[in-house]
Amino acid sequence: MGLIQNIEKWGEAYHPKWVDLIRAVLGFFLFLKGVDFINNMEVLTAIMAKSDFLGSLSLGLLAHYIVLSHLVGGAMIAAGLLTRLACLVQIPILLGAVFLVDSSAGILAPYSALWISVVVLLLLIYFLISGSGKLSVDEWMRKQPDK
Repeated sequence: MGLIQNIEKWGEAYHPKWVDLIRAVLGFFLFLKGVDFINNMEVLTAIMAKSDFLGSLSLGLLAHYIVLSHLVGGAMIAAGLLTRLACLVQIPILLGAVFLVDSSAGILAPYSALWISVVVLLLLIYFLISGSGKLSVDEWMRKQPDK
């Protein structure tokens, strides 16, 4: 059995149902963050423009990727549909939010967005490993008889 199958087997065996609520809230949060980014696209591109690492990339294209992946990926995570894939798409964005975005205020500053980014990143990694859980569209589709 391969590594991926072992991770999936472990994730399905050790996934309490209350964690599905956390998955749904995480997905809803990412979806709302995508809506917020649509409404404030200038702020998003301004934040990305401050990073020296992103200087050569097309910020408009990257901003649209972030918005689209937050909207679609957040909805998929909330519903439990292809959760691992949706988390995999979100993780590079959150890595960028944690490591590349200017955090001059520091993690201990009040109302620091860095805390939220770190928590969301850790949750995405957890759901990448554990999967969608029992209360999900994936589980519902697994239980449906083949027609």
